[in-house]
Amino acid sequence: MMRTVRSGFVVLLAAGLAFSSLVLAGTAAAQSSKSSGTRGAKSPAVRVYLMRGLANVFSYGMDDLAAKLNAAGVPATVGPYTEWPTMANLAAEQSAANGRTRTPVIVIGHSLGAGTAIDMANNLVARGVPVPLVVTFDPVAPATASTKIGRVVNYYQAGGSGKPVAGRNVNNVDLTGVPNLGHFNIDKAANLHAQVLAMIVRSKPPVARRAKPKPVAAPTEVVMPAGAGGQSTAPTASAGSSSPVPSAATPASASAPTAEARPAAPM
Repeated sequence: MMRTVRSGFVVLLAAGLAFSSLVLAGTAAAQSSKSSGTRGAKSPAVRVYLMRGLANVFSYGMDDLAAKLNAAGVPATVGPYTEWPTMANLAAEQSAANGRTRTPVIVIGHSLGAGTAIDMANNLVARGVPVPLVVTFDPVAPATASTKIGRVVNYYQAGGSGKPVAGRNVNNVDLTGVPNLGHFNIDKAANLHAQVLAMIVRSKPPVARRAKPKPVAAPTEVVMPAGAGGQSTAPTASAGSSSPVPSAATPASASAPTAEARPAAPM
């Protein structure tokens, strides 16, 4: 009987992976077509790719986080960890669609998807795609992040299934001992989602706004002091002087308004 149950689980797992592969392939094709069709449109400041773990059914916190990112205006794509090479190709293509300046890519993953998040990020930076941030939730296998990755934040539990990530720019956050937190719900923790959202939204560069020119006051007419007989006397040039007399109604010089230039903040 145990053999029958085991065989049934294997069949179910294979069917789930096959279905996920078909869904991701269709999504990748649709997004690739969309990106090529809108190549001239304004590209986003950053794109995020998230990967689920085993059997594509235990990491739906990645879907929740992706929904929060999309709601915040950050394009996010989710897929199974087994399809990371397809996601890497899609990310590289969409990054290059921005022209000379490539769109930065952020990669996030849980469990087995955390390990492939590191693999995908290493692959992308080797191809010249900027990866400023990678976030991993309880990776179950040792991994080493490339020094070309800007920053890696690894949430894990050393007392459980989680493993630290090696690398120069890695911050391993050990959450061992946190109540009611384990391998199967660490990806769904609302406070960790809030931290990740803050890191990503803060990394988006602000939109530079053109400064408005300052208003210039209109010139006022100069009233000369009254002379004899109550008539207004205009100044006259002195004898032997060749300097012209400036008009009272026209200022001698006027400066054009200048706009204050505000440099765009770096990303």
